[in-house]
Amino acid sequence: MSEPIKISSIIIALNEEANIKRCIESQLEFSDDIVILVDSKTDDNTFKIASSFPKVNCEIVEWAGYAKTKIYALSKTKHDWILWIDADEEVTPELVKELKKFKEESPQFNQYDVARRAYFLGKWIKHSGWYPARVTRLFNKRFVSFSEKEVHEHLVYNGETGHLQNDLNHFTDPSVSHYFAKFNNYTSLAAKELSGKAKKANLNDIIFRPLFIFIKMYILRLGFMDGLHGFVLAVFSSLYVFTKYVKLWELNRADKK
Repeated sequence: MSEPIKISSIIIALNEEANIKRCIESQLEFSDDIVILVDSKTDDNTFKIASSFPKVNCEIVEWAGYAKTKIYALSKTKHDWILWIDADEEVTPELVKELKKFKEESPQFNQYDVARRAYFLGKWIKHSGWYPARVTRLFNKRFVSFSEKEVHEHLVYNGETGHLQNDLNHFTDPSVSHYFAKFNNYTSLAAKELSGKAKKANLNDIIFRPLFIFIKMYILRLGFMDGLHGFVLAVFSSLYVFTKYVKLWELNRADKK
């Protein structure tokens, strides 16, 4: 009989004192070591809370971008199997049981995705294209690697993806101010990434793409069934797309000078 699988977890964090304890505690039953990289710009108790757990290897680092920081986190892990989890996420008790069982079996795949439930402005979103939004989070680092995208980094692997059966909780935006605190940075990174690919913004991108996103989320993906939260989410998402392409247009103009 083969040795039981061991799992390392990786987390990056910036001012996550409200979330980090819940995130760590949700992993203690199955994770064999937890690597947490705390952005040096953090000015709350994230590092103090995280480093108080014996199983956690916590380090303060200079921010190098999402992908490069996660690649560095991988270099600090002790085991081949990795759970990539964000500080504002939580492994549900059902998923904990599944992962404990996973460690006793022989994996059929080198990466697995999981359905993620989003808690947006005080409500679990059940539609809007946000659930079940499957994200690949469990993988064998000998075969799978991170992309180097500026934003929305993902895992790179050409093989088939397995499916975990239970959910990951995501406490995404507790308030409107929290949403917009991330908004400016994310839209700037996304615009910069498009510009780097020589993409050009046009009226279609700025006028019709945001409108399509609203229609897709609120109507086609049944966002109206999430009530007012679904409407707000669709509006915010369309505004995100609008702002991203306006910033791309701005970058395009700067390139011409």
